[in-house]
Amino acid sequence: MAKIRLNVYFDPDLFDQLEATATSRRVPMTHIVEAALASFLTPDEADQREAALVRRLDRMMRAIERFERDQEITGEALALFIRFWLSAIPPVQDDLREAAMAQGKERYTGFVENLARRLAKGSTLAKELSRNVKGDAADTAGGI
Repeated sequence: MAKIRLNVYFDPDLFDQLEATATSRRVPMTHIVEAALASFLTPDEADQREAALVRRLDRMMRAIERFERDQEITGEALALFIRFWLSAIPPVQDDLREAAMAQGKERYTGFVENLARRLAKGSTLAKELSRNVKGDAADTAGGI
């Protein structure tokens, strides 16, 4: 294979080291320079591991950001529900308290069953909201 000639300039101390190494190992300086350049241009295992680690950390960071967003949605939904519930539910008279507690227990049981069904299906408020927002954006874009 034909080689391409390249003229380069070395620091005198570096050239002296190159010349001494070539002499002591009895190899041409060209071989040493080629090997050093090939080593420099070829990513080593440490670079490959670092790149893989950076990619993995990026994926983990995106997952954490999604988790934080979902937690924020959950907290906000709960806060809105509590505000609505506290403002909409009138106080219960003493003579109706037992009936109200029984009805509350029944509603709570229904709530837990509904929650279990949604979680088993993989349906979450965050996914639902995401679908609604995407659907609204598509409707808006289609109507323009």
